[in-house]
Amino acid sequence: MNRSVAALYRKYRPQTFGEVVGQEAVVRTLKNAIASGQVRQAYLFAGPRGTGKTSMARILAKSLNCVQGPTAEPDGTCHVCQGIAAGTSLDVIEMDAASQRGIDDIREIRDRVVLQPVEGRYKIYILDEAHQLTDAAWNALLKLIEEPPPHLVFVFCTTDLSKVLPTVRSRCQTFVFQRPRLQDLVTVMTRVAEGEGLEAPPQALALIARAARGSFRDATSTLDQLSAATEGKVTVQSVLQLLGTVEEEALFRLCDLVVDRDTAGALTSIEELSEQGHDLGRLVTELIEHLRHLLLVQHMGEVPESLPVTEEARERLRAQANQLGEPTVIRLIDLLAVAVDDMRQGGDPRLPLELALVKVTRPAADLSRESIAYRLEQLESRGPAASAQPAAATPAAAAPPAAETKPKPAAAAPPGIELEQLQEAWVRTIVPAVAEKSIPISTVLGEARPSDLEGDTLTVEFPPSASFHRQLAEEPKNATLLRDALYAVTGRKLVLAFAVGEGGESGDDDPEAEGPAGEERILELMKETFDARERE
Repeated sequence: MNRSVAALYRKYRPQTFGEVVGQEAVVRTLKNAIASGQVRQAYLFAGPRGTGKTSMARILAKSLNCVQGPTAEPDGTCHVCQGIAAGTSLDVIEMDAASQRGIDDIREIRDRVVLQPVEGRYKIYILDEAHQLTDAAWNALLKLIEEPPPHLVFVFCTTDLSKVLPTVRSRCQTFVFQRPRLQDLVTVMTRVAEGEGLEAPPQALALIARAARGSFRDATSTLDQLSAATEGKVTVQSVLQLLGTVEEEALFRLCDLVVDRDTAGALTSIEELSEQGHDLGRLVTELIEHLRHLLLVQHMGEVPESLPVTEEARERLRAQANQLGEPTVIRLIDLLAVAVDDMRQGGDPRLPLELALVKVTRPAADLSRESIAYRLEQLESRGPAASAQPAAATPAAAAPPAAETKPKPAAAAPPGIELEQLQEAWVRTIVPAVAEKSIPISTVLGEARPSDLEGDTLTVEFPPSASFHRQLAEEPKNATLLRDALYAVTGRKLVLAFAVGEGGESGDDDPEAEGPAGEERILELMKETFDARERE
């Protein structure tokens, strides 16, 4: 006859304060309170899921009701400790506030708390997911929490501290549980693997811990599933297949291809990962996380201890953070955010991922304002280096050191641009850039188009019927708006010239087209352009 076997996360949950990992501050405070007789009658344990809140509540219950206690070191062998561990103690009542959240359930507690403990010193109520209690239920508990019988202790566990009423929080001692570090998770996984006789290399355990994202329960459950799937021999490949996780090596290799501006290599790498069965959506999220690590290293100058990476990966992060420029990291994160938005709407992340890699490895192919700003930032960062070669080729190589280090205003040449590029970017980026400062002027410029570019002089041409709009665009403050927008998009300070295009046959036959607009026509244009109306 087959019997059900307890899950590993239940089998290996900590039974004493000494077995708790990653919550040293909480353990120290509770042990001191028990040793000094300063136990309070309401505790609030808050923190992410799987960090040991309920396990800590049970350990606290053992410490208070142990036959040898109250003691910070319950023996775990007496009938009271064994009953609490098995969940059969009559003095320790665990409730799920997700299902027992109404005022009737709280009234039942109020009716029972007057009864003395059966075999221990305290009657302890552990309410899990306490934030899901209704406001009416909390209000019914308030007086009981504030002035409980001397034998009553409440322990509220929640994953969302902000949803607990402030009046309740003020009556409880609050402990915030932290997400454990990667090494803490690996320590627990190693202990579980040794206890179960599993063969699991440190690299595989590190992958499990990284995927658990700070949850002991998730990590242990994954190891439990892998032990069944691999018959006790856990490998790195089996972890990758089960979790759909992308190996760190693939993330580093993809960023190396971005450093080399190898567009074909990056697209080929995505194709290979897809053929291997990797979830590209998971790849996007893990690549963003990897880029975040690089950004932290670039700004902090070192790899933070809190990052869930192995020691080998730390060295590679330092090296890659120096190779991949900060503007490139930020640009790629922005582009990948588009893929995340598409995934939330049910779209395929493959095309946005490939577009992001193409745009960041070949920025000249993207005419968006963000791309041009990114290219300008790169030019500025390479400006002094680019100016070193002409300086070395001049006869003034023997100039004094002060003259060599003095910055030259013309060191970085303005980026080149063609008339066709301006015409393509006019409606898509330049006019919207003007609209950020003035919507009416952007409407006026929407009728125009760049017609000629000679040197730094750009001719903007209006149709014959828009001569009044040309006059508006020529006004100094409006022309300045356009010049600023052009500089933001192209990086060049252009001189503007405005013109009216040659009229067709119908324009030649219209005598009003050549002369100045009449008063009625001006009023009509003002109404159309500025959404104005006459006042009576």
